[in-house]
Amino acid sequence: MALVESYMLPLNTTAPSFSLPNVVSGEMQTLEQLKGKKGTLVVFMCNHCPYVIHLLEGIIKTAKHFSEKEIATLAISSNNIQSHPQDHPEKMKDLALEKAFPFPYLYDASQEIAHKYQAACTPDFYLFDEDLLLVYRGRYDDSRPGNEIPVSGKDLHEAADLMLQKKSQKELQYPSMGCNIKWLPGNSPEELN
Repeated sequence: MALVESYMLPLNTTAPSFSLPNVVSGEMQTLEQLKGKKGTLVVFMCNHCPYVIHLLEGIIKTAKHFSEKEIATLAISSNNIQSHPQDHPEKMKDLALEKAFPFPYLYDASQEIAHKYQAACTPDFYLFDEDLLLVYRGRYDDSRPGNEIPVSGKDLHEAADLMLQKKSQKELQYPSMGCNIKWLPGNSPEELN
């Protein structure tokens, strides 16, 4: 498990479009279909990462809370399933059903979408406004496995509240931290640059 931080996609970036399979329904879904009226949260995550597992109940609660505020949540896994079969779409489906995800869980087999979002780790959070412009990217909160800080989602929730109030975001946004995305051989950003 390599611990990495977000690359921090530049603020005001327009959310990159995609069409990805929903692992539960099997249908292809696009950003345009899934986006929220007042905002959209895109989470890069996977099944096996201890950092995701640590925050998962919080992420589910956040998605429900955001839904009431007309902010849509969607999750994308881009992990290489040859090296990490526990992140296979069938296992993603099992987890989504077991936990009753209130958001679509999408699979990015080519890793093209992870590259477009400059996703680096699981979990990686991106909050876009009603016009799909990036207002926040970074951590959920400062809780990590083993650090005894309760999971609160305070960083992400504060950013969402500021967005809904049309107020400026805090200048300092802390990167998310977690397991590196499990890139296909030769497909990591470092290998491609």
